[in-house]
Amino acid sequence: MKESLSKIKKEILSCKKCPLWKKRKNAVPGEGPKNAKIMFIGEAPGKNEDATGRPFVGRAGKFLNYLLEKNGIKRKNVFITSVLKCVTNKPNFKFIEICKEYTFRQIEAINPKKIVLLGNFAIRTFLGKKIKVSQIHGKIIKYENRILIPTFHPAAGMRFKKIGKLMEEDFKKI
Repeated sequence: MKESLSKIKKEILSCKKCPLWKKRKNAVPGEGPKNAKIMFIGEAPGKNEDATGRPFVGRAGKFLNYLLEKNGIKRKNVFITSVLKCVTNKPNFKFIEICKEYTFRQIEAINPKKIVLLGNFAIRTFLGKKIKVSQIHGKIIKYENRILIPTFHPAAGMRFKKIGKLMEEDFKKI
């Protein structure tokens, strides 16, 4: 029997497995339908996400929304989360190792066909290698019975025009 997203969310909201919980206002479990065909995974919530408890609602979220709209993808139809569920200025793999089980449980509960990995931390969490996003972005990778599509983090895409254009190309593959 599949685990429910609401059960996982409840655990995330009360999680104290690493010290990040001490600085958060809100854990950010992610949002979207329980049967989403596409899942987006970033690295960690920022201050806007921490304030609202929702993923990708700040400036990077606006750029993500732009990319989704440009490709005819409705945000309400996808699940969006991060490998870390609490705000941090410096994501690190020690905390990701502790937190990533939630993301993998969410994947099992949702069973998306495609997973878009947004940035180095999400890519390395799945591929377990020190691969630079610049080397792998836009490639279609078979992963278990799913497709992974690695790309840059929207924060980089909005800051650097060249990366934004590369992301636009990558998003056409979703």
